[in-house]
Amino acid sequence: MKAAGALSTTAVLCVWLVWNLVCLYRMARGVRSGAWRRPMWWTRLCSVALFAGLASWIWGVLSEGLDTREECVLRHHQRYDDAYRAAHEQQARGLFPLHDKCNAQYDLVPAWVNPAMVSCAVVAVAAIAVLLVRRGCRRVGR
Repeated sequence: MKAAGALSTTAVLCVWLVWNLVCLYRMARGVRSGAWRRPMWWTRLCSVALFAGLASWIWGVLSEGLDTREECVLRHHQRYDDAYRAAHEQQARGLFPLHDKCNAQYDLVPAWVNPAMVSCAVVAVAAIAVLLVRRGCRRVGR
């Protein structure tokens, strides 16, 4: 059952990736031709932003590794501090912001991951806002 769930999730993400690659191409062409005035351009922008935010989050989660001690010492050549990890255990368990520190100075999650997720969320919300405002303007008759 878990394998079927993982397979279906992977299939959905692959289809979404292909969709977003097509969207990027059409958005780039649409900027030159003025298609950004149409609702579909903003829908594509929202989709690409959400996908990029999800990809950033997945990158951050996977950068932590399965065995944190081994990841810190062997791959990153950093001292693993048990006392620091015990004192800040809740910080490493959250979904946002992503953190998984070896010690007080070194975080396994790359520094760009959390700002990228926020930026993508802001772009997606802005695209949705543009879509809603344009829809409201059409209903009023402007």
